[in-house]
Amino acid sequence: MAKVALVTGAGRGIGRACALALAGKGFDIALVDLLEPDMEKTAGDIRALGVAALAFQADASSFARAHEIVDALIADRGRLDVLVNNAGAPAPKPILEITEDEFDRAMAVNLKSCFNYIHAAAPIMLKQEDGGRIVSISSLNALSGGVTSAVSKHAYAAAKAGILGLTRSLAKELGPKVSVNAICPGVIATELLRDLISRREEDLVSGIAMGRVGTPEDVASIVAYLSTDAHMFITGQHFVVDGFQWKC
Repeated sequence: MAKVALVTGAGRGIGRACALALAGKGFDIALVDLLEPDMEKTAGDIRALGVAALAFQADASSFARAHEIVDALIADRGRLDVLVNNAGAPAPKPILEITEDEFDRAMAVNLKSCFNYIHAAAPIMLKQEDGGRIVSISSLNALSGGVTSAVSKHAYAAAKAGILGLTRSLAKELGPKVSVNAICPGVIATELLRDLISRREEDLVSGIAMGRVGTPEDVASIVAYLSTDAHMFITGQHFVVDGFQWKC
């Protein structure tokens, strides 16, 4: 029986790249996304690799829907080996402009979504003989604080920082059967950042030691490693994938 991975925010960008990378490793993939056309395209590309893809349209901030999806996945596939928490949303307004509802939404999509899917997935993984792996996508801004970009002001940075606390705590709670790690991407060329990068690419690249902005595949390669390496002795950690972004 093939192993199974669930990826939230899987329709495009980093989530799509993670789903395809794990499919390339032979995993059947459950995709969760609010944007159904993007998700269905990714599902089709995964099926073309010869593995199964199950698509679930959902708002990742819904606790009840997370449990429904995991229950449906277990009924269909019988197991869940890897959870990739990637769903996220920008929160570009500064403190003097953001509303309470906008702040709450940033927390719900960027942080609570991780809790939702871990809460649903952890009991399954703990019962499995070989446990499971959880990888959550945080952000470099969790470490540096929000900057002037359209994505990473205080609410986004705070939510992404919360992922790191969740990761460290749950690594203790769920070990040794389940490893829990996080990724902190820097500037990654996704649909969300395309306009920002095009306006500031020369300046951004000048502050990155590797001399380029990142790609979703750069992040997905680390997610695939944390999800599949047979000798994994890593948990409760975060991995910065930024090409060494020494200047924001």
